[in-house]
Amino acid sequence: MLIKTFGSAVQGVNAYTVTVEVSVSAGAKYFLVGLPDNAIKEGEQRIESALAQYGYRLKRQKTIINMAPADIRKEGAAYDLTIAMGMLAAGGQMAADKLSHYMIMGELSLDGSLRPIKGVLPIAIQARKEGFKGIILPARNANEAAIVNNLEVIGVENIKEAIDFLNDELDIQPVKVDTRDVFQSTANQYAADFSDVQGQENIKRALEIAAAGGHNVIMIGPPGAGKTMLAKRLPSILPPLSMHEALETTKIHSVAGKLGEVSSLLSTRPYRAPHHTISDVALVGGGGIPQPGEISLAHNGVLFLDELPEFKRTALEVMRQPLEERRVTISRAKTTLDFPANFMLIASMNPCPCGFYNHPEKECVCAPGLVQRYLNKVSGPLLDRIDLHVEVTPVTFDEMTATRKSEDSGTIRERVVRAREIQRERFNNFDNIHSNAMMPSQMVKEICQISDAGRTLLKTAMERLGLSARAYDRILKVSRTIADLADNEEIKIEHLAEAIQYRSLDRDGWAG
Repeated sequence: MLIKTFGSAVQGVNAYTVTVEVSVSAGAKYFLVGLPDNAIKEGEQRIESALAQYGYRLKRQKTIINMAPADIRKEGAAYDLTIAMGMLAAGGQMAADKLSHYMIMGELSLDGSLRPIKGVLPIAIQARKEGFKGIILPARNANEAAIVNNLEVIGVENIKEAIDFLNDELDIQPVKVDTRDVFQSTANQYAADFSDVQGQENIKRALEIAAAGGHNVIMIGPPGAGKTMLAKRLPSILPPLSMHEALETTKIHSVAGKLGEVSSLLSTRPYRAPHHTISDVALVGGGGIPQPGEISLAHNGVLFLDELPEFKRTALEVMRQPLEERRVTISRAKTTLDFPANFMLIASMNPCPCGFYNHPEKECVCAPGLVQRYLNKVSGPLLDRIDLHVEVTPVTFDEMTATRKSEDSGTIRERVVRAREIQRERFNNFDNIHSNAMMPSQMVKEICQISDAGRTLLKTAMERLGLSARAYDRILKVSRTIADLADNEEIKIEHLAEAIQYRSLDRDGWAG
């Protein structure tokens, strides 16, 4: 007797259907073919023990299980339930009528309960795409799968519930989630708000410009000046996630297994802050079973790298291409996977090893040449991809104890959204450009035109401050964003002047 059940495998952030074919005949051997890994092979023991808890016994007969397509390696224990249903139906211990209507996934415990699995959202999307009536999966993954509409999501706690449901002996109501209601009720709910920050008005202004144009930022300042606190609040002033962005971001977190059991759709922009000891693979993605890295988990959000010079140089250098292309490509012998990585990079660093170079009150104790060597740990090509260099100074006692309420994130966000709307109209005819930071060089010349007075100012600034040639395009992009925030069609001289001051590390006396 031949029975077919259906599961799914995730490659990158997309899924493809796996057909599990179970054939039983006279004999006593068990064969599992179709390039399964060890976790799948060990599933025979888990399945046998789980079924025994509910009085089922697998018949001792020749069983051949094929996982098609047979030329692609299958990985993980999520096929336990798929295989178990096929074996029971092939042995005549349960009805097979409904098996072709549902995609079935789940990892079994020895007591028959089901453990949650990774990548449920792309699997559910694929199930709907292939015309399945529904998906049977662990109850703890049901909310995540229910994001996908027009698909019955049947959450089961154990293997007995799955058997009874397929036998029409148990009625399980499909899990339903009102995606738009959940999305709207939790949108823009951030724990941190800019109203908590006393002083630092110039840094808040720089971050507002960064958010309005999608620019990358590096903050340079002594320990305790508030760099981390400010970076943590940046997502709260970014434009709200669109439904498309939310689904895209949720898919990545689903594949990485980062969604909580009660979570369904991510409605706030992600904020990732990896430690400086992170490996290259953990930062950009990859591994034996390719998984998204921190830069992909920060997709549509913020990646914060604290103490930038302390990161391994190789880890920082592999970020250069993703920063330009806004995706990361993982290449293997048999396959190439793309993970999205459209994030805002916010970095922070001390100006020197002791932290007090250029400090208004404390004296730097670093030896001559040490400051330069410390700054040179961050390569020029990486700095070239960062538009704003901002010097952070410590907050004074008067500012800290001031009773005046700071501007909250909601107010700043309104200005940022208005500026983004202007950019959306400007780049309406370009598929891959959505903000000023994404403009290529040839477009900068067309869109960021300046007056003769502005050209003279820029030339003088580049000569007197020793600004490098790479700073030219960055200044024009940032000044275009400042003009958008002011709702001006033309880049005025004051917009250029403000943009010029955000190139600290290009000046003589800083990094060469």
